[in-house]
Amino acid sequence: MCLCGKLFDTVKMKIQFSKYQGAGNDFVMINNLNGDYDQLSIEQIQSLCDRKFGIGADGLIKINASSAAAFEVDYYNSDGSKSFCGNGARCSVAFAGTLGIDINDTDFIAIDGLHTAERIASQIKIKMHDVTAIQKVEGAFVLDTGSPHYVKCVDDIDDFDIVDFGRGIRYSSKFKADGINVNLLERLDERSIRVATYERGVEDETLSCGTGVTACALVFGELRQELGEQSVIVQTKGGDLLVQFERTNVGSFSSIFLTGPAKFVFQGTIEV
Repeated sequence: MCLCGKLFDTVKMKIQFSKYQGAGNDFVMINNLNGDYDQLSIEQIQSLCDRKFGIGADGLIKINASSAAAFEVDYYNSDGSKSFCGNGARCSVAFAGTLGIDINDTDFIAIDGLHTAERIASQIKIKMHDVTAIQKVEGAFVLDTGSPHYVKCVDDIDDFDIVDFGRGIRYSSKFKADGINVNLLERLDERSIRVATYERGVEDETLSCGTGVTACALVFGELRQELGEQSVIVQTKGGDLLVQFERTNVGSFSSIFLTGPAKFVFQGTIEV
C-alpha cells in the first residue's frame, strides 16, 4: 500500500502574526481575541520560534480575550513551556494597542495573575508583583519576580561566558527539576547596573530579560540596604530598562515597575 499521498494530507494552519522586540528580547505576537488560534500546538509554537526554519523568536504570545482584565497575555517560551515574561508582557501591551485596546492605562492577566500597565511616550511600563523574600544560595541570590531567578554579583560580566555559566547553574542538581533563569549582575554606579541573562525555556542567552532585569535591580537594592522608593537603570546587550520599587524591609519589595521600549519589527502570514 502506497503511503506517499498521506505525507501531504496534513492540515495546515495559516497564521497572521506580528514580530515585536523589547530591548532585544523578541516575540511572535498573535491576535487570538476571537479564539482563532486556540488549537495552536506546542510543536507548532516551537516551529514558529525556530530561528532557522520558522519566524524566529525567544517566545510566542497569544493575546486572548479575558473577562477579568482588558486582555490575557498567553506566553510560551521558544521550547513551548509557559512562564511569565516581563519584556513579553510589555510587548503584549504595545501589540494590544494595535488591536483597538486602550493601553494608556490598562490591565492584563498573565500566568502569575493581574498586572496593570500604561504607555508613556514610546515606553511601556508594567507593574510587577511584590517580592517578599530573597534567598542567599552559595554566594548568590535566588528570588521570584514572576519567574525564578538566580543572581550572581560579579566585577565584570565580560569575564564570564553567560551560556556556559548559566547552563551549569540551570542544570545543576539543585535547579534541574524546575529550571531557573541565571543572571550576572555588574555594578556600574550608585543607580545603574549591567546584566546578562541565560533564560530557561530558551536555553540560551537573551539580549535582555524583563523578570531577570527586575530580579537584579532588587538584589542591587537589597545590597544597598536603603529603605524607601528607588530606581535603577539596567543596561543589557539589547538596551536599557528602568526598574522602580520600594524596599519596605529586608528582602521585601513593593510597587515594582518595569519600563522600557516595546517595538514593532514586522508582520506577515505563515503556514504551519
